[in-house]
Amino acid sequence: MLPAVDVCQVHKRYGTLHALSGVDLRIEQGEFFGLLGPNGAGKTTLINLLAGLALPDEGRLSILGQDVVKQYRSSRRLLGVVPQELVFDPFFTVREALRLQSGYFGLRSNDAWIDEVMHHLDLTDKADTNMRRLSGGMKRRVLVAQALVHKPPVIVLDEPTAGVDVELRQSMWRFIQQLNRDGHTVLLTTHYLEEAESLCNRIAMLKRGQVVALDSTQNLLNSIAGCRVRLKLSGALPAALLPQLVERTGDDCLLALPSYQALEPMLAQLREAAVGVLEMELLQADLEEVFLRVVGRGAQ
Repeated sequence: MLPAVDVCQVHKRYGTLHALSGVDLRIEQGEFFGLLGPNGAGKTTLINLLAGLALPDEGRLSILGQDVVKQYRSSRRLLGVVPQELVFDPFFTVREALRLQSGYFGLRSNDAWIDEVMHHLDLTDKADTNMRRLSGGMKRRVLVAQALVHKPPVIVLDEPTAGVDVELRQSMWRFIQQLNRDGHTVLLTTHYLEEAESLCNRIAMLKRGQVVALDSTQNLLNSIAGCRVRLKLSGALPAALLPQLVERTGDDCLLALPSYQALEPMLAQLREAAVGVLEMELLQADLEEVFLRVVGRGAQ
């Protein structure tokens, strides 16, 4: 089966900036795939190359086997992109904007699907509202709708929930997850790592234009050895445990332990120092911790 997205040894330079440096990426049909990285890592550059908005200096990109450079028209029909920037035409209503977008793909009498998309994105009551009068969150919804009007098998979401309220996030993700269950491939970039952790089956992490991690979400989480424990103590943390201290807030201490087996020695040291444990919470590794270890602290 052809991959939904195939990126092979892609390089892209902007003057002296090497934005992408030999990126290899293969996303299978039906995946919900996360592309993570700090600002300037090359995520949006890669999306622009897939969408045909920029040309690679070296390498090859294809959508369902269609080369994005040599077969631009067919590859573009297979792709729906939600851009990071709020781009809209101020002269049209929401419905008119979606009809116009449909026309770019040669689609006429597309109102039934437009109505369904607007319904799922809570845009129905704004259908006849001029785009200029919409809030930022509503404009973001229209961008999502525009990306979906031609029912693309591959959907790219570039920071789709940036600056968006919680209600829209939830309704949008329900709709996108349903499209994914129906067979659509989804490529997501986001700074909300909890979204990527809960939604994505596999994740790639970019740093300075290179893929530095690529695996299933669960394997990435499992790669974090040891555990973390948050303690509220009746006294000062013993000096012997200071090397494990990650963070201290008042009486709360966050400790990083090499394994769960280290819990009992830690408690023994507290008993020996006559320090009581008022509260204790074991914390599971999350994607943020993986991201910080792979990409580096301060990356976001």
